[in-house]
Amino acid sequence: MLGNALLFLIIAIIAGVLGFTGIAGVATTIAQILFFLFLILFVVSLITGRR
Repeated sequence: MLGNALLFLIIAIIAGVLGFTGIAGVATTIAQILFFLFLILFVVSLITGRR
C-alpha cells in the first residue's frame, strides 16, 4: 500500500511538471489517502500485535 502511495506521488509530480494540473491533483489526493490509510493500518497492527 505504501508502494502505491509512492507511485501516485511520482505520477502527481510528473503530471505537475508537464502541466496536467487536473491529473496531478487527483493523483496527489489518491497518494495522500493511501498514505494515511497505510499509517492507520500500521498503527492498528502494532497495537494488535502486542496482545
